[in-house]
Amino acid sequence: MDQREEARWLTILTLHRELLVSRLRSLQCILDNLLACGFLCEEDVDIVQRTVTKTDQVRKILELVQCKGEEACEYLLFVIYKVCDAYIDLQPWLEEINFKPSSDVMLMTVVNTDPISRYSAKLRQEMSRDTCFIMSYGQQDDTRLEELYTDSLMELLKDSNESLGFVESLNQLLGDHGVCNPQDLDPDNEVFDYIVRFPEKVIFTFDGYDEIQENLDLMNVPEVVSPDVKAHPLQLLISLLSGKLLKNSQKMLTARTGIELQSRVIRKKVVLRGFSPTHMRSYINLHFKEQEHRKLVSDQLDASPHLCGLCSTPLFCWILFKSFSHLHTMHDSFHMPDSCITLTDIFLLLSEVFFSRSTSTAPALLKKNSRCASETFKLGLRPLAAFAKLALQGMERGIFICNQDEIAACGLREEDLPLGFLRPVSDCEGSGSPANFEFLHITLQSFLAAFALLLDEQAAADSILKFFTECSRKREPSCLLFNLCITGSSKHSPKKPFATNEHLQFTNLFLCGLLSKAHTGLMEHLVSPGLLKKKQAVLKSYLSNGVTSHLRGLPHYSGGEGKKIHVMPNFLWILRCIFETGSKDIAQLTAKGIKAQIIKLGYCNVYSGDCTALNFVLQHRQRLLGVDMDNNNIGDYGVKQLRPSFCKMTIVRLCVNHLSDSSMEVLAEELCKHKVVEVLGLYKNHITDIGAKLVAKIIEECPKLRVVKIGENKITSVGGRYLAGAIQKSSSIFDVGMWGNSIGDEGAAAFAEALRHHPNLTNLSLSANGITSEGGKILTEALKENHTLRIFWLTQNELTDDAAPHFAELVKVNTGLTNLWLINNQFTVIGIKHLAEALAHNSALDEIVVKGNQVSAEEEEQFNAEKRLHFH
Repeated sequence: MDQREEARWLTILTLHRELLVSRLRSLQCILDNLLACGFLCEEDVDIVQRTVTKTDQVRKILELVQCKGEEACEYLLFVIYKVCDAYIDLQPWLEEINFKPSSDVMLMTVVNTDPISRYSAKLRQEMSRDTCFIMSYGQQDDTRLEELYTDSLMELLKDSNESLGFVESLNQLLGDHGVCNPQDLDPDNEVFDYIVRFPEKVIFTFDGYDEIQENLDLMNVPEVVSPDVKAHPLQLLISLLSGKLLKNSQKMLTARTGIELQSRVIRKKVVLRGFSPTHMRSYINLHFKEQEHRKLVSDQLDASPHLCGLCSTPLFCWILFKSFSHLHTMHDSFHMPDSCITLTDIFLLLSEVFFSRSTSTAPALLKKNSRCASETFKLGLRPLAAFAKLALQGMERGIFICNQDEIAACGLREEDLPLGFLRPVSDCEGSGSPANFEFLHITLQSFLAAFALLLDEQAAADSILKFFTECSRKREPSCLLFNLCITGSSKHSPKKPFATNEHLQFTNLFLCGLLSKAHTGLMEHLVSPGLLKKKQAVLKSYLSNGVTSHLRGLPHYSGGEGKKIHVMPNFLWILRCIFETGSKDIAQLTAKGIKAQIIKLGYCNVYSGDCTALNFVLQHRQRLLGVDMDNNNIGDYGVKQLRPSFCKMTIVRLCVNHLSDSSMEVLAEELCKHKVVEVLGLYKNHITDIGAKLVAKIIEECPKLRVVKIGENKITSVGGRYLAGAIQKSSSIFDVGMWGNSIGDEGAAAFAEALRHHPNLTNLSLSANGITSEGGKILTEALKENHTLRIFWLTQNELTDDAAPHFAELVKVNTGLTNLWLINNQFTVIGIKHLAEALAHNSALDEIVVKGNQVSAEEEEQFNAEKRLHFH
């Protein structure tokens, strides 16, 4: 080896000196390793550290290393090579110079003292652990994630809350698909410096974002601040989330379902929709290893749509399955709860499981023959009262973390803590015991707070209504949750406008369940029967009066379909509370109080479990009623729960609700049986040709059906033929929306036959259906013989100039058509000329809309004289 080869790395450091000076950071790691291997002494390190700027420090290191010879130079490069996370922007350079450490240098030790790579390693370790294990609810030990977790539905939303479909891959979650908002230092901190230099490598996660949103909404500080004054932390957070700081970094926020977040901080919306039937089956298989148990649970769920609806929420499903598994080990026979189960039943079951732990020391061979819940609760009354008191105190103060002193003050003992109600949330004290605790879940805390209101024998009976009163303060002026009938006054203290109080609403709901007639037998073992009756009477009176006042205060308005009432999301809490009470009297009162002909529940975040509560009220209504539930999340389970109410519904609007063909089976059976439906809205669901055949049956057999909206489903030409055939036979139908399916020319031909001599159809949309000029020709020929159609939409199809003469002939026939939409097709100026010339022979047509076709702005000018031809 010649001298030039021996000095290779020393030469490279000289040639690339300025690159290293500008890019080499995290110098402490370099110094630590050079010192440990003897290439630098303590005095050398001291000289470097006393140098003022970092660039000068790099220069000093290079000078010292080059003075030590070729081996020292190679070792410096070896440190950069080994601690790659710290020197990530130098890795391409190492490849460029073809750095390959020699066997001698490979034997030398490199210790990673760099804060960035150590932090990265720590994150990798934690992420690896968190994706393998999870602290499960009620578990003292970690559980493998794969043994607990099952995917649930995640729906991607537009900024306007319209659905973009379900998330099917990680790239959809973190990539550019569905973006609705594309925008929007400490120099000695190595980690922060790394984040600033490489923001695209960073993901920030903010859990429970809704808890600080109130402060962000009310914060009134300028976006630009003085460089001499520290910025408000929330202002920095807003700048980070909106993309003004650390551009290209990714942020993931979580918030409770139903919380509307500011658009300035949201780039993409994803909503958790819970378990689908497929996910539910996966979760059953995950929890129950024995086929006998799987079948037992599956059969009971299939027999109870309401139970399925509750189980579509993963938390409630986990409680039920865990409770079943635990109690099955203790008793010879134990079944899932029956079809009348309420949310209160679920949390009573969870509490029973927790209290049974203190008495479940007998081996499995000594199982009891039968289960006695009242005995379990009687034995656990002391800790139940103590946990309940602790939960109520937290609710009253809006604090959800408790310390050892607060726990002891409520009468809880050391042996009570392992029951499962509480879990540690902070580091340990000097004694090794956890310092702070929180309840297993905030909904469990709400349940126990309701128990505290029930068990309190000292306070007046009407004190149970304290949270009803609190919740009534956060309301819209025209839509009260409940009137303040206890205080007899409408005055109330100021409430922060964006504060959430769902935990209090759950407390109210659980109080209704605990005081229900169904649970009187159990509660009489825990509180004196006389006081229990007083509290039941107070609650029933309050609900009866409150419901009446609430319904009277709801906004009413008249529309083309009749007098409407548009309820607010708080109305759902009323329905839930009424269902938890199980009181038919209050349900009948509520049904009677709905005076409108149509009730609108759109965008109320109704999920499948709410449909039983809605049905509990609507089934008592004497008169017919239109129900608009568009844009919710009721799913197939919800439709099954509404089955008894369909006999009363003249309007059934279930658009954007994740319905499949299974729901169509229920609708076909019920609507065809009662034949009162007039409007059927099924837009943007998951209906296939199988479901389309069932909808066709409804159209054909329901003589009052006037409107059908079934666009944006998964209907092909097969389903198109079913629907067209039914429409042809229906004399009542006048408005059909088929936008966004895939019926093609074959389906268009079937609709042409339906249109040809139809006596009543006036509105038809076949937009976005893959119809070409061939299908367009067939439709125009049929329409020449039709004299009822007024509005015809063929937007976003594949019509070309070949079809233009045929549409022109249709226009000339002057059949009575008033609106023809041909937006976003493939007409050129040649085809548009045919249409423009034909308009001269038609006096009835109000407009032909042709925007989005292949016509330039200059070409549009030649049609300025024809005011009925619209390009914009």
